[in-house]
Amino acid sequence: MDFRDDVKLDASQVENRGGGGFPGGGLAIGGGAAGIIALIAALIFGINPGDITGGGDTTGVQPTSDLSQECKKGSDADQSENCRVVGVVNSIQAYWNDAFDSGGSGSYSPARTVLFSQAVDTGCGQASSQVGPFYCPSDKRVYLDLSFFDELQSKFGAKGGPFAQAYVIAHEYGHHVQDLLGTMGRVQGDEQGAQSASVRLELQADCYSGVWAKNAVDTGFYEKPFTETDIQEALDAAAAVGDDRIQEKAQGRVDPEAFTHGTSEQRMKWFSTGYTSGDPGKCDTFSGGI
Repeated sequence: MDFRDDVKLDASQVENRGGGGFPGGGLAIGGGAAGIIALIAALIFGINPGDITGGGDTTGVQPTSDLSQECKKGSDADQSENCRVVGVVNSIQAYWNDAFDSGGSGSYSPARTVLFSQAVDTGCGQASSQVGPFYCPSDKRVYLDLSFFDELQSKFGAKGGPFAQAYVIAHEYGHHVQDLLGTMGRVQGDEQGAQSASVRLELQADCYSGVWAKNAVDTGFYEKPFTETDIQEALDAAAAVGDDRIQEKAQGRVDPEAFTHGTSEQRMKWFSTGYTSGDPGKCDTFSGGI
């Protein structure tokens, strides 16, 4: 997963807010083990915290540090994790900008990624690092605490790696695409269950992530197409956060009626569908079986 050394990075697409905090400890669900299980199942990989908190505002947002001096070229992205995020975000948005233009879906509106530590104020409410990566449709931003990737390995048993990180970011931008296309509205009132709209939304975002991966080299940010090792990192990460895997680890049993994101097998399947086809039109998880 090597960036082109001379490609110019656009650091304005990523905000680095660093550490933060807020009164009352921020977003929380329930308490004890049950609360943690619900939090993981509901929020990891893209569910909007506003669905739980009832919205919020961005007052008191942490100050943003400027990444433009640190992240100028692709060679910086190969050396720095922050700059790698910038490069991945730039590539993802370059792809979707072209896809919208060529697909007749109107103009693509960019979304910023916010890097934070511990806690953050968002347009969807206050959130702590416990929520994992998520997209907030109210302020059109992806929120990411980089410590999540350590937990992906230590708590969920994923192998990790740079492309596991890229998969996660591309998944969240899949939610941004769904927001722009109006797809997110299909989830209202159908947020749990093996065949629920929530599961279908998440699997479609996995598929969109795979579509970007197939087309990433054409965005000009990467030296060459991703390797089989890269793709395996993504598949491993997808499997690690399947509903069935998480439930088995957390409570020792699997309850399909409580699914919100899909099984490990489904998540790998739909990422692979996107990657094999390279076509977002193949990511219709809302028609037929999944």
